[in-house]
Amino acid sequence: MSNRVHNSKTQNVVIIGAGIIGATLGYHLSQRKGVTVTLLERDVPGAGASGHSFAWANAFGKDPREYHTLNRRALDMWYRLAYQLDADIGIHYGGEMRWENDPQRATQLRERIQQIQTWGYPCRLITSDEILALEPRLHPGTVLAASFSEADIHIETDTFIDVCLRRAREAEAIVYAQTSVTGFAIRDGNIAAVKTTNGEFSCDVVVLASGVQTTELAALVQVNIPQQRSPGIVIKTTPCAEVLHNVAVIHAPSTDEHHQHLHLRQLSDGSLRIGQGTQEGINRDDSQQHADALLDRAKTYLPAIADAKAIPTPVGYRPMPIDGFPVLGFTKAVPNLYIALMHSGVTLAPLVGEMATLEIVDSTEVDWFAPYRPERFGVNPKS
Repeated sequence: MSNRVHNSKTQNVVIIGAGIIGATLGYHLSQRKGVTVTLLERDVPGAGASGHSFAWANAFGKDPREYHTLNRRALDMWYRLAYQLDADIGIHYGGEMRWENDPQRATQLRERIQQIQTWGYPCRLITSDEILALEPRLHPGTVLAASFSEADIHIETDTFIDVCLRRAREAEAIVYAQTSVTGFAIRDGNIAAVKTTNGEFSCDVVVLASGVQTTELAALVQVNIPQQRSPGIVIKTTPCAEVLHNVAVIHAPSTDEHHQHLHLRQLSDGSLRIGQGTQEGINRDDSQQHADALLDRAKTYLPAIADAKAIPTPVGYRPMPIDGFPVLGFTKAVPNLYIALMHSGVTLAPLVGEMATLEIVDSTEVDWFAPYRPERFGVNPKS
């Protein structure tokens, strides 16, 4: 870390990527005195994985416990970040509700709730009557086990990113859209400038918050950040009647043995976002037929959305480090290159924005990030 440039008056930080992680970092860094922030986005802010995400902030299925705790900390920080930004940032409060109609899955749900309750997660088993009390318009069918995780939220990522970038600009950060990175100028082992289709940007620190592109960009300076390909589909619908009055997110069981469970949330304009399986699942079917089928299955549980029409959404490729865990911190090979890559970007954004700012500006090393450093992958196999 001693090789990085630290000027008490000005530190130029270039963030590559203006999705949810880059935008949050841009906001936090811009609030620090003596830090000049430039964000570079190859498309438009939020156009990548952030715009395709189901955007459920939670710690429900995050294992092992150390990773669960990191996500739990981040989830609680969303509430404080909303206060700091002092604007409508697209948060939908109300928790997450799920139920199971299969005996084996019902047992697994009960065991899962018991486990994460011992970890201090605010969740509990609920009855069929409690499901209907929370969401009267649901038709859950057979319920063998059900749970409610009251702290969970979902985020309208475009709204949140817009607010973060607006606050960053108010603090004199500059955002360049439609600006692709083409290379780096290296001086004395550090990145001296970022080369782009819109010219060169000198820097003291570079932050790679560029999602799936992180691997490619890191390789330009012989840094190894391997990822797995993780395509996913979350369909949209036309606006419909308000059907979720209290709960932010629902997970519904499969309607038959040939399908995966559904996850569903409703936005402020009345439209729905619907996916299937786990957030780590692989799905490349972005056809109208698939979108219609997902919506039809959702209508089984929510007949009130009968007028909604499915809008197919192109496959979105999610950032997914090869081992599934975040990659956070400066690299040893290039001391002023900071990596901020993770799958759970929506959940972790408030924590990463605040803690990475400490590491970048104050030359500290946050203990919470110790298991997630870039060096765990070793050297670039192509170097």
